[in-house]
Amino acid sequence: MEDSSKLNSIDLSSADITTSLSLLKQACMDSGFFYVTNHGISEEFMDQVFTQSKNFFDLPLEEKMKLLRNEKHRGYTPVLDELLNPANQIHGDHKEGFYIGIELAEDDPQAQRPFYGTNLWPDSDILPGWRQTMERYHQQALEVVKKTARLIALALDLDANFFEQPEMLGNPIAILRLLHYEGHASDPAKGIYGAGAHSDYGLITLLATDSVSGLQICKDKDAKPQVWEYVEPLKGAFVVNLGDMLERWSNGVFRSTLHRVLLGNGEDRYSIPFFVLPGHDCVVECLPTCQSEQNPPKFPPIRCETYLLQKYQNTHADLSTYNRP
Repeated sequence: MEDSSKLNSIDLSSADITTSLSLLKQACMDSGFFYVTNHGISEEFMDQVFTQSKNFFDLPLEEKMKLLRNEKHRGYTPVLDELLNPANQIHGDHKEGFYIGIELAEDDPQAQRPFYGTNLWPDSDILPGWRQTMERYHQQALEVVKKTARLIALALDLDANFFEQPEMLGNPIAILRLLHYEGHASDPAKGIYGAGAHSDYGLITLLATDSVSGLQICKDKDAKPQVWEYVEPLKGAFVVNLGDMLERWSNGVFRSTLHRVLLGNGEDRYSIPFFVLPGHDCVVECLPTCQSEQNPPKFPPIRCETYLLQKYQNTHADLSTYNRP
């Protein structure tokens, strides 16, 4: 039986910045996972978001397939669409999802870029208020990420607003993803997972979950055998984890940690990760505060858009394999 990981909890309303930074820095160096509390989003509204998410996934498959993921990675992803760990999975993840990004009008010059543009929305007659709920949550979640990023910047000996530069969180790629794990029992020995082992690609992921356990982290991916620990849901809190880009920026000091989802038979689980990355043209390279002659940069510079497109291409099914309704 895997143990549960004891994560630090960061109070975003606390005036005691010294304590917050100490807890945050320890968490970022140890596992890259921590909780944030007093984040400013009410539990009542989070209940509404989860109810609307469930309402969508309860629709007939035929209705959901009308909103099948497009080339901009907006819309519905069916069960088994995503394959996160091909070396250890016999097929894709036992989850279905729905992508929502930053909404831009079709005539906006930026709308032609990958991961930008118009979203796909369920018909308001079928799911009244759904779009408004998700757009409001997208905006509020981005504010929580910005608050968290200010603390991370301070923990890296940077100006608090470092990550709010125009090419970073000033114009981010921010992807909300509704997920439903549909009760298919996981069996790692047979290569069956709710979500295969992976690290996140971006800067920060803000995760809201229901009360069903399933998320596991592996602090040392090179250990043989790997040791996996559960991250338990904490009512009223978000789980935050760092992505690959922050690991690259920090020269490996802050961790982008492997995680996966395992579920018991008949257990439905709903979660809502919010993936936040810098803008398309941001070049992610080792920060001056994280390198020295004795500790030179471990990763080459990389452009955000290039990295993200490659990751999505590697992990999602080819759209031509689906029969659209």
